[in-house]
Amino acid sequence: NTSIRAVIFDIGGVVITSPLIAIAAYERERGFPKDWLNVLITGHGSTGAWQRFERGELDLQTFYAEFGSDLSDVSKGQKWYADYCRKRGLGMPTLPPAQEMRVDGRELFGRMMRGSQFDDIVVRAIHKIRETKRYRVISVTNNFGQTKDGIPESELRFLGWDSGRGANSSALRILFDDYIDSSEVGLRKPDPAIYSLACQRNGVKPEEVIMLDDLGMNLKTARELGMSTIQVHIGRSEDAIRQLGKILGLDLLDTEHKERLSKL
Repeated sequence: NTSIRAVIFDIGGVVITSPLIAIAAYERERGFPKDWLNVLITGHGSTGAWQRFERGELDLQTFYAEFGSDLSDVSKGQKWYADYCRKRGLGMPTLPPAQEMRVDGRELFGRMMRGSQFDDIVVRAIHKIRETKRYRVISVTNNFGQTKDGIPESELRFLGWDSGRGANSSALRILFDDYIDSSEVGLRKPDPAIYSLACQRNGVKPEEVIMLDDLGMNLKTARELGMSTIQVHIGRSEDAIRQLGKILGLDLLDTEHKERLSKL
C-alpha cells in the first residue's frame, strides 16, 4: 500500500502480553465478577490512579496506595458495574462482602508486570517492516515512567523490572524508530493529542498511518483522525499481523518459508 508511510504499535496487549490476562486471573481467584476491576479502572476516568500514573503524575509508592484505594471502592464499583451489566443485558451478580473486595494495589500491579512477555510473532514482524526501510515504525503506549531511580532493587525484582524486562526496557525501545510513552509526554490514549504528536515527530499525516492496538476506544480516535486501524485480540496476534502484511504487501509471518519447508 503506497499510501502508508508509518506503522504505530501499542505495547501492552500487542508487543507484550496484555495486562488484562493477569487482571482476569486475579478476579477469578478473588471471586470478583468478570471485568469488575476493568470497570473500576475505567470508571475513575482521567482522575484515576492508573490514568495519572500513565501520565507520569504519581510516583510508584503513591500509585500503589491510590490504585488499591480506587479498586477497593465498592460503592462506586457497584454503580458502574450495574451500568456495565445493563448495557450488555446481563443480570447484576451477587458480590462478596465489602471487606472481601479490598484490593492491594502493589500485589495486583506486580502480577501484571511479572506476566509481561514479548509476543515473538509481533516482534519478528516489526523487524521485517524495519528491514524494508520503507516505513517509520513507532510505538505509542499508555505507560509509566519505569525509571529505576529511587526504586529499591528488591522492588525492581518484585515487578520483574530488574532483568531489563517489562514495558519500558531498552530491549523494547530499540525495536522502534520512535517510542512515545504517555508518562513522558503527559498525554495518554485516546487523547487525540498523543496521536498528533506521533505524526508530527515522524513527519507523517494520519491518513499515512496504520495503527495496531488491543483496545477499541484507542483505535476509534485513530480512525476519527484518518488512520487505518487493526485491533489485536488476546491470543490472536497472528491474525492481526497477517492483516497488516496484506495491507503493506509484506510476508510478515514467514508463510512462504513455511510453505517451502512443508513441501520438502
